[in-house]
Amino acid sequence: MLQILEPFRDFSTASLCLRMILAFICGGIVGIEREYKRRPAGFRTHILVCTGAAMTTLTSQYLMMELNYQVDIMRLGAQVIAGIGFIGAGTIIVTKRQRIKGLTTAAGLWTTAIVGLSLGAGFYEGGIITILLIVIIEHVMSRIEYFILKNTPELNVYVECEDRHCLESIVAKMQSVKVRVVNMEVMRTAAVNGTGASAIFLLRLQKSVDAKEIICKISGISGVKIAEEL
Repeated sequence: MLQILEPFRDFSTASLCLRMILAFICGGIVGIEREYKRRPAGFRTHILVCTGAAMTTLTSQYLMMELNYQVDIMRLGAQVIAGIGFIGAGTIIVTKRQRIKGLTTAAGLWTTAIVGLSLGAGFYEGGIITILLIVIIEHVMSRIEYFILKNTPELNVYVECEDRHCLESIVAKMQSVKVRVVNMEVMRTAAVNGTGASAIFLLRLQKSVDAKEIICKISGISGVKIAEEL
């Protein structure tokens, strides 16, 4: 542990201010990245979660150390860890194309709450290191993830067609260009009159085949209205 921070580990006004300021800054650091990407939980949400969690720990310490209440100091913190799931669940959505969005934001909110608890307890080093790791995950690891997705041999494609016969044409076209159709999930009736069809195709590509080229080939098939990668 850093010796310079030892005076701020005691329960005092200076320690209180430092813990809340750090919680404010750390929550804001994560929130800025989410706000920049226009995610549901952004700058203010992450600050509120982190500072609220920090104050929860401080309140537990105050009840035990200042008011001499016989309380479990970790009980309030445990409720924060469980309760933050409700906020995180609100950021997770399932689109009409059966694509899940918001998992990273929800995980970030949960982790930010943990950071708030650690800062509120005076574990400054752990909270700051965790925030640095979150920033690295959001900025550096996301690029690695995009690189992996770009070079993955499998491709998920959402397609809307005028009728179900169009789906058969897509399967035949993929076979002609040596692209394997691993799975085809028919989603729903796309048109109001009930004649349309939509599906999600799981395609297995060869290394020399470009995903954008496959999307273009599917879009060029007669009867296809929408073709996009998931």
